[in-house]
Amino acid sequence: MNLPNKLTMLRIFLVPIFVVLLLNPFLKEGTKWLTLTIFIIACLTDFLDGRIARKRNLITNFGKFMDPLADKLLVCSALVVLTGLGRIPSWFVTIIIAREFVVSGLRLIAVDNGIVIAASWWGKFKTTFQMLYIILVLMDLQELDIITTIAFWLTLALTVISMVDYLWKNRSVISQTK
Repeated sequence: MNLPNKLTMLRIFLVPIFVVLLLNPFLKEGTKWLTLTIFIIACLTDFLDGRIARKRNLITNFGKFMDPLADKLLVCSALVVLTGLGRIPSWFVTIIIAREFVVSGLRLIAVDNGIVIAASWWGKFKTTFQMLYIILVLMDLQELDIITTIAFWLTLALTVISMVDYLWKNRSVISQTK
């Protein structure tokens, strides 16, 4: 259990704490900022774990599997709760979660055929913008409404583009299924 893997586990550990605070019916201004801080810390662990793993040559199979899973858990949990609270539209979250299922399914088919599909830059941009959008929604500042709206549409576009990119670049995986 090296440092990058510990950071990934920390991100997973922070998810239920974040969700419980976000669902707190007595959400006060202080809790709002605590919830935001926890989400930002979890996002930073995503940035740090990969950077440290590559820089110190600490890449492990555990990290390859759990890091993207931790990202999906963090982002999807936040999106689902924010949808339940009426702060973002359900169709938007459905598209994001559907994309995750499609790409994860593609990766499973590839692994079954002995192929590893690495994360693409489009996928990394997608995750970054999803996290940024969630941060803006959590901040809930009228002064940032236009930025939040722009982040919404960029997040949606990057979600779709990254899925199409994965499917196009790996179309041979689909046609070669056993």
